[in-house]
Amino acid sequence: MAATKALLMLENFIDGKFLPCTSYIDSYDPSTGEVYYRVPDSGKEEIDAAVEAARRAFPGWSSRSPQERSQVLNKLADLLEQSLEELAQAESKDQGKTLTLARTMDIPRSVQNFRFFASSVLHHTSECTQMDHLGCMHYTVRTPVGIGVPPGVVNIVFGTGPRVGEALVSHPEVPLISFTGSQPTAERITQLSAPHCKKLSLELGGKNPAIIFEDANLDECIPATVRSSFANQGEICLCTSRIFVQKSIYSEFLKRFVEATRKWKVGVPSDPSASMGALISKAHLEKVRSYVKKALSEGAQIQCGEGVDKLHLPARNQAGYFMLPTVITDIKDESCCMKEEIFGPVTCVTPFDSEEEVIQRANSVKYGLAATVWSRDVGRVHRVAKQLQSGLVWTNCWLIRELNLPFGGMKSSGIGREGAKDSYDFFTEIKTITVKH
Repeated sequence: MAATKALLMLENFIDGKFLPCTSYIDSYDPSTGEVYYRVPDSGKEEIDAAVEAARRAFPGWSSRSPQERSQVLNKLADLLEQSLEELAQAESKDQGKTLTLARTMDIPRSVQNFRFFASSVLHHTSECTQMDHLGCMHYTVRTPVGIGVPPGVVNIVFGTGPRVGEALVSHPEVPLISFTGSQPTAERITQLSAPHCKKLSLELGGKNPAIIFEDANLDECIPATVRSSFANQGEICLCTSRIFVQKSIYSEFLKRFVEATRKWKVGVPSDPSASMGALISKAHLEKVRSYVKKALSEGAQIQCGEGVDKLHLPARNQAGYFMLPTVITDIKDESCCMKEEIFGPVTCVTPFDSEEEVIQRANSVKYGLAATVWSRDVGRVHRVAKQLQSGLVWTNCWLIRELNLPFGGMKSSGIGREGAKDSYDFFTEIKTITVKH
């Protein structure tokens, strides 16, 4: 990363070297609305160079023992941990999230992931079967598809989807694509990669429901649901955006939920007392606000947040992309606010009568990433979780991850899973070898 007097200038990282680009894209500080660095506007030439570097590095890296690769991953974790504060500052500045969140969750989680997979790679076993009547033995081996960290193993190329993204996913020597993002982008990736039969792992959007039954522990449920709705400004694919509350406790829940939401402070990312920072871009802020306007036009009520409460910011941050956490009620299931991913600090609260009804309503959207169920009835928890069309179901909690278990969504929320075994399966090709003896 090189610096000028006025702006940071990011550079591509190809074959172990930082390389400048011929053209750049402005990137804005979400908390001020000001340009604070410039990103390479790369294209096919840079992708070709990165793929060629990876192709040259692949034989040497893939032949290293699991122990050697584990040591490299652990070293990366150590380096991340040593630079935790610097990386947290950069992540907060770039994305608009609070520094507290970047410092306590984003960077530590990255460290944990490297250490987990550094250990996981040491403990895989292969399958072996015998056919004694034919005198044959069968066993499997796995060969890497992706690659790890000497020069050429990791290459970072910046740019836009139409230019650098399309060049990457359509490149004949890129055998697999792992993508996290929107469904329309995933559709384009699928189209471009199909002629090459690439392996795809697509982690896409969500319209995640929280189902709160009348026997839920509201003292635990309400703060957790506020967090699941508005953490990182709602810009987490796993955030709750539809809250179904059983009618007998609806009024009490709504009153307490709105009160708790109003206590969430929207502020400058560096403010340690801030619960939320700024949204990622001006265009995205306008998009999120448009959903609130649409809800109002349909007769919905805004209980708190956008257009109801006052946002207080320092003068320097008045042009930043800030928005108050917003709670919408009296909205129909057919509304776009209940069907489409908003990906911002907006959640809809609606009552329900029966278990059967709420399962049908929760499943009525095209997405199926995550859901939460709040109840003290163990039988109900298992019944409902089993029937929800969702890749992840949390009960009486939210965002607790176990990396040994699969992570991913159903329906339009994507294809493929991540996790110890699932990631190993995706990033390798399995080969069956038969030996007649």
